[in-house]
Amino acid sequence: MNWTVDRYDLPLSNPFGISRETSETSETVIVELTHEGTTGIGAVTPSAYYDESAQSVAETLPALCETVGRIGDPHAQQRIERDLAEQAPDQPAARMALSIAVHDLAARQLDLPLYRQWGLDPDAVPPTTYTVGIDSAERMAEKVREAVDNGFGHLKVKLGTEDDRARFDAVRDAAPDAELRVDANAAWTAQEAIENADWLTDAGVTMLEQPVAADDIDGLRRVTDATDIPVAADESCVTASNVPRVADACDIVNAKLVKCGGLRPATRLLNAADAHGLELMLGCMVESNASIAAAVHLAPLVDYVDLDGALLLEADPYAGVPLDGDVFDLTAVSAGTGVRRTTNA
Repeated sequence: MNWTVDRYDLPLSNPFGISRETSETSETVIVELTHEGTTGIGAVTPSAYYDESAQSVAETLPALCETVGRIGDPHAQQRIERDLAEQAPDQPAARMALSIAVHDLAARQLDLPLYRQWGLDPDAVPPTTYTVGIDSAERMAEKVREAVDNGFGHLKVKLGTEDDRARFDAVRDAAPDAELRVDANAAWTAQEAIENADWLTDAGVTMLEQPVAADDIDGLRRVTDATDIPVAADESCVTASNVPRVADACDIVNAKLVKCGGLRPATRLLNAADAHGLELMLGCMVESNASIAAAVHLAPLVDYVDLDGALLLEADPYAGVPLDGDVFDLTAVSAGTGVRRTTNA
């Protein structure tokens, strides 16, 4: 088995702001595995919030690729996941990139799209939201109008500033008919979130994501109990083992491959949340199609999709699952995740 690891600094079409940072590039690591003439592609955009970086991932992946090479069979996914978790227990982003490449390779060898290998229904994919990052109120309104004009009816609005109300009102005025979801990225206290939820409810917001600090589970519960807006846990729920602690403190769990270490761990997180009666969501970072596409194949399992990361890039050397309006068309994938290289840039 042969492999390559490459890094890309992918430019964003606009600076992307959340409550704790603003990004202008997506620091992406791509891994390609070739076995018996077939190549699988995986990628990750690691987050400093979870203590990983493009450099740490790029330094870790060669040793993980060697492990996969010694196993020698991309279909031995249980063993691969176990061995990689033992080798790099605190580096889920690095494991994620290789998990995607292995699954892509195995499905391509079977000449099946990944969703069909798993037996999932391509018609069950929910529409994806389009995320509007923190910016001036005027610029956020412009972005919202562009998104609606491009066919997106579900918008996620990033908040967590000293002037959230003005920003949100500008967005709502610009898109009076759109379904709006709000993500504070852990920026508010529980009391602030409860107070904000009053006017967000009046404005018709349909989801409030991670309103409080990740470790403030009691605060998350207070917010959930105080508002009729469904509350989602993101930073508070990283892996399946976290689900029991948030199960009575939220309504929705947001699964991201970068948090939990790949496709199989993400599936376990979704299954655990479902078993606890929670609604399910798939999220992402601002990242390449080389990683987004794999998550799309899990989308038939969830109630909400937020997989717009590649749409926020100015340039992406990979294409993924095509969009039909605001819904990913899995039936267009012939094999694997559907990722293909489009440029050497």
